[in-house]
Amino acid sequence: MTYELYYWDGLPGRGEFVRLALEQAGADYVDIARGSDGTDRMLDILEETRADAPFAPPFLKHGDLILSQTANILFYLGPRLGLAPDSEGERHRLNGLQMTIADMVAEAHDTHHPVATGLYYEDQKPEAKRRAADFRTVRIPKYLDYFERVLSAHPDGPKHIIGTALTYGDLSLHHLLEGLHYAFPQAMSAFGNRWPHLDALRRDVASLPNIAAYRASDRHIPFNESCIFRHYPELDGTGTGQQG
Repeated sequence: MTYELYYWDGLPGRGEFVRLALEQAGADYVDIARGSDGTDRMLDILEETRADAPFAPPFLKHGDLILSQTANILFYLGPRLGLAPDSEGERHRLNGLQMTIADMVAEAHDTHHPVATGLYYEDQKPEAKRRAADFRTVRIPKYLDYFERVLSAHPDGPKHIIGTALTYGDLSLHHLLEGLHYAFPQAMSAFGNRWPHLDALRRDVASLPNIAAYRASDRHIPFNESCIFRHYPELDGTGTGQQG
């Protein structure tokens, strides 16, 4: 059965983590909202009175099954796409890593919307500058130091976030790093070679043939200032302690 992915048209967002897994696996899927009536179809499902109604995109429809939440979707897809460990315990550990990635994604979003998602960025600039300064100087190193330690702990070498084969966790960590470099290029540059294993993973995933082909295709949606990772120069910095 064809996988149906529902997410906002024109935005990579949280849907991109699911797209990368589907693209790497060469799965048969449709990005519904990019069709002529796709957004209306997505909104119809969101507004239905049904026990399995998702709260918000992204959500995945596979036959009669509807799954929401990025980590949950990937937990379902991973074994089916060959992008998850065989061990049940390792699959749950990978799910925990994916949830930690989701935590950091949420904090990245809140750098430009720290007060309310319903307000425009321009309505909360002073608060955004304070939030972004803390994110650059405290939260980015806290999260990335952690992921670097996880990679470094593998006895067979720090090539993958878990196990000895590519998983959706590697793809998601790559996209997280791409988003951080897009949104905070000066701050990320100032950290230099602090995370060599993460840098290598970022390059390795980018060079995967299926990922490279996807990024060069019209299916790929570039980062933009309507999404989670946004580049506002006033929110960027050197990453060395500047406060806004």
